Amino acid sequence: MLNGKKRSYLRSLANTTKPTTQIGKEGITEEFLSQLDDQLRVRELVKVTILETAGIDAKEAANEVCEAIRAEYVQSIGNKFTIYKKNLDEPKILFPGHGPAKAKKKGETKSGRMTKKQASELGKRNRK
Repeated sequence: MLNGKKRSYLRSLANTTKPTTQIGKEGITEEFLSQLDDQLRVRELVKVTILETAGIDAKEAANEVCEAIRAEYVQSIGNKFTIYKKNLDEPKILFPGHGPAKAKKKGETKSGRMTKKQASELGKRNRK
């Protein structure tokens, strides 16, 4: 499930991507869903265009597609929508703040600044 910050980050990524597939007059077919699922496995984030001849709303189509292939709805603007599905084997998109954890050294703070205890010990050493 996507929260607001993750969805916002995906929107920023989708802003520069071009639509890779489209829904035509045949509507949402099994072939389209399998093709889209393959694209999501490779890219994780896919933008879809709906042609005017399809006669369906972008948000309704996005919800139907997401339910069929178990993807996450990101956004719909006009006749385009964007969906996301995480690749569990080889994730391509790494969300900010979700990188590998770094081990702290003993006595190190998160910001790299000195703690009060370290400052008082340093002051005691300098007075001697």
